[in-house]
Amino acid sequence: MAPTAVDSKRISDITEDGSMDRRGNPAVKAKTGKWRSSILLLVNYGLVTCAFFGVGVNLVVFLRRVLHQDNAEAANSISKWTGTVYIFSLIGAFMSDSYWGRYITCAIFQLIYVTGLVILSLASWFLLVKPTGCGAAGAHCDAPSTAGVALFYLSTYMIAFGNGGYQPSIATFGSDQFDETDPREARSKVAFFSYFYLALNVGSLFSNTVLVYYEDEGRWVMGFWVSAAAAAMALVLFLLGTPNYRHFKPTGNPLTRIAQVFVAAFLKWRAEVPRSELLHEVDGDESQIAGIRKILHSDQIRFLDKAATITEEDYCTPENMQNPWRLCTVTQVEEVKCILKMLPIWLCTIVYSVVFTQMASLFVEQGTTMNTNIGSFHVPAASMSVFDILSVLAFIALYRRVLVPVMSRLSGNPQGLTELQRMGVGLVVGMAAMVVAGVVEVERLKQVVEPDQPSSLSVLWQVPQYALIGASEVFMYVGQLEFFNGQAPDGVKSFGSSLCMASISLGNYVSIMLVSVVTSLTAGDRRPGWIPGNLNSGHLDRFYFLLAALSLVDLAVYVACAVWYKGIKLDSNEEKVNKITVHV
Repeated sequence: MAPTAVDSKRISDITEDGSMDRRGNPAVKAKTGKWRSSILLLVNYGLVTCAFFGVGVNLVVFLRRVLHQDNAEAANSISKWTGTVYIFSLIGAFMSDSYWGRYITCAIFQLIYVTGLVILSLASWFLLVKPTGCGAAGAHCDAPSTAGVALFYLSTYMIAFGNGGYQPSIATFGSDQFDETDPREARSKVAFFSYFYLALNVGSLFSNTVLVYYEDEGRWVMGFWVSAAAAAMALVLFLLGTPNYRHFKPTGNPLTRIAQVFVAAFLKWRAEVPRSELLHEVDGDESQIAGIRKILHSDQIRFLDKAATITEEDYCTPENMQNPWRLCTVTQVEEVKCILKMLPIWLCTIVYSVVFTQMASLFVEQGTTMNTNIGSFHVPAASMSVFDILSVLAFIALYRRVLVPVMSRLSGNPQGLTELQRMGVGLVVGMAAMVVAGVVEVERLKQVVEPDQPSSLSVLWQVPQYALIGASEVFMYVGQLEFFNGQAPDGVKSFGSSLCMASISLGNYVSIMLVSVVTSLTAGDRRPGWIPGNLNSGHLDRFYFLLAALSLVDLAVYVACAVWYKGIKLDSNEEKVNKITVHV
């Protein structure tokens, strides 16, 4: 029987990307998702970010003043902690894609996050900040107790675990609210990632201006409690939006599917790969993997095509045709190919993340050795990151309102620049930031009068390096979010988002390694090294120039990888028929 006009209207009213409402019914466009849900998630993310930076942006100062760590130890502690935050994103992405789904993953990790912030606030209140109000410049704190230090590390790594697991899921969950098969919603989905990064920076603006000022004055406990309250409010808002969210079912463990492709290809390593149309794929509109759209065959990494090659033995043994460890579909093989093809691009972003992480460590330490007074007003060195935030806000507006229209007319691409081109621009601007930071450090050293006193050079000289980092983020991290989310197959969407976070994580660990190696190579019995406890006797400028040189090498490798890369192609030409099954 042909569909009636009413049936056709019902079909056009629901999403076509496979998203569902909370009861498992196909999502109705008018009642679920879109900007109504996404704006709530953006506010949620902004509050979570406010809480995170309320702790993280000044944590290097807390380690030095309250826990009595030296400069190098504090910088490495921050890099380890920040790196752990983002490495936990892989755990969150795995649980989200495989078992829990995006909504449950976000809720669980936010609860862990709030708990960690409350424990940190209590530990600081009762055990660490003693006497009350210590930790300001020149206000000495008592040696921390063993119990206080233990609770500090427990709470901060709970914060790392909660925030890390939440981040890739919330990015993907927000983009899930738009049906990419609908042209209007597809444009909104692209815009969402810019606003997502905007929410991150708006959320951190309060922390980097107000909270950091009070914390620098020794009011650490108040700052941590404000962060805990912001995170709790974010969780409440997230739960309030539950009735209107769109959801995708988790697709099972992707590691098993990946292992099946490699095992099947290895077992058939002598097989000749036929033409692409002869490779194994199931008939019909849907792929063999529930919840994953079919992916068209690509000519790269051809060895894996052996996993989808039907051999004479497969024809003679019917069991082989049903055994994914012997024979995989083209879609399953292409899922693995997509992941492997993204990895070289991802590896090239790690050096940029090394550059980015200096803003939370060495930039702050450099700022504390400069003149932080503007007239009678004291500017906390950590609050200089507000210029990074303002730069991000300005460049997001500039990019969307000016650069996109101009570049779209010149290139014919409606987005202005491709994601890969934007990431390349981010690498160049990040490299420029390191050069500028090195030049500022040369000038700072020239204006040191007393070896044990800050330089007379104003901390405002750091504004250009912070602004350049902010501009580079707009191109690099927004481009990364769009690229990895868009190029990741349906079954590993959160994993795609987590690659951006994992890049920051490895960048922090590489930064630790670089600082340690540089310190060991440049410091000796009579040499203070490039990054000593007293930066006035070191050469931090040389470390910045080293990072600029590494960025230049990385850029060359990145360009080669970007030229080689070929994007995912979904089988979107098939005629889709939506069958509506209502669950009560």
